[in-house]
Amino acid sequence: MEVSVRRSDLTGRTAAPPSKSFTHRGLLCAALAEGRSRVISPLVSDDTEATAEVLSGLGVGVTRSSGVWEMEGGVLQRPEEALHCRESGTTLRMTTPLSTLVDGVCTLTGADSLTRRPVGPLVDGLNQLGADCTSNGGFPPVVVRGRGRLRGGAAEVPGDVSSQFISAILLVAPRTDEGVTLKLTTPLESRPYVRMTMEAQRSFNVDVQTAGDMSEFTVEGQSYEPSDFEVEGDWSSASYLLAGGALAGSVELTGLKDESSQADAAMAEALRMMGADVSVQYTSIAAERSKLNGITFEVSDCPDLFPILSALCATAEGDSVIRGIRRLRLKESDRVAAVAEGLARMGVETIGEENSFIIHGSTPHGGVIDPHGDHRIAMAFGILGLAAEGETTILDAECVSKSFPGFWGALEGLGAELRWGCDE
Repeated sequence: MEVSVRRSDLTGRTAAPPSKSFTHRGLLCAALAEGRSRVISPLVSDDTEATAEVLSGLGVGVTRSSGVWEMEGGVLQRPEEALHCRESGTTLRMTTPLSTLVDGVCTLTGADSLTRRPVGPLVDGLNQLGADCTSNGGFPPVVVRGRGRLRGGAAEVPGDVSSQFISAILLVAPRTDEGVTLKLTTPLESRPYVRMTMEAQRSFNVDVQTAGDMSEFTVEGQSYEPSDFEVEGDWSSASYLLAGGALAGSVELTGLKDESSQADAAMAEALRMMGADVSVQYTSIAAERSKLNGITFEVSDCPDLFPILSALCATAEGDSVIRGIRRLRLKESDRVAAVAEGLARMGVETIGEENSFIIHGSTPHGGVIDPHGDHRIAMAFGILGLAAEGETTILDAECVSKSFPGFWGALEGLGAELRWGCDE
């Protein structure tokens, strides 16, 4: 499916979809809690469905109803077949440690794009804690030979490859025999995502201790307690619609927490730095069409903002520099290359360096954009099309279902002029 976007005026108020990151974490904590938990207002997307399916394969009861997923967790079982994580790196990385609690062999695999995402440091860290895990040269598939329990103890992992490695180990740490002391060998990037993991664990009465700089974590053996876990609105998905308001009209998003621990709540700061008219209340945020100025912005803690910030900077006056991009080459696509390619197709000049990306603001024109199967690339260029001259066509537009299945409908509901077609 392809979607073509024309210059449009947006106006209106809509609810932010539930947080994908918190949905994952709520499901995982509920799986580790003995008894019945409820994940309230979960995001239903390809990635979260992948996590629910893998947990079902591990013997967790998952009952879906409108607005609530009931989870019967506590005792994990050997799956009857390989656990397919689709394209979700979060699913594979965070269910790998849970598989160490199974008495038997678990194989975790996924789509081709997933087999290119690193897992080596996670496998090494789990083996230091007494697990028996192997990977394909540091990449999926992962094979876990579980013994029904995990010893625990001390482990060291890098903090600058993926924060999901740290979150994954913290999730299983309370269920180990000895508890876990986890030291990071390099500074932690994307630390808000680790804070989100710890916040979710607290909701299930699990405590994680950490140093002030988050270079070391200590977790004693504990039990997850069943809980009702309510998922807050997603700043990651909201960032696209807010950018649409700043570029093309006036948009208000409800259901967002101003003091959220989500990394992409930094979008409000970025918009203000660019000169956008932004107003924030306790549960909502609004952005209106504004003259935007180039900025210098660090995304090492909020890497998912890179594509949409690049789209905004493409229309801004002057040059922009986005720093902290090194790990973005290891996402669903090489996001740095995909953004550079898309902007070039729309007449915007960029310079890519090892850890920074320079954008020369201009007046973009329409073009045909291949998002390379990456939901965030598709959404970012869909938003940029609202302010471009002519028509912008997004190929493989259905890839947004990975995180925001209702994206195109939400955009159209706010007044975007869209045309739907089939990829040739």
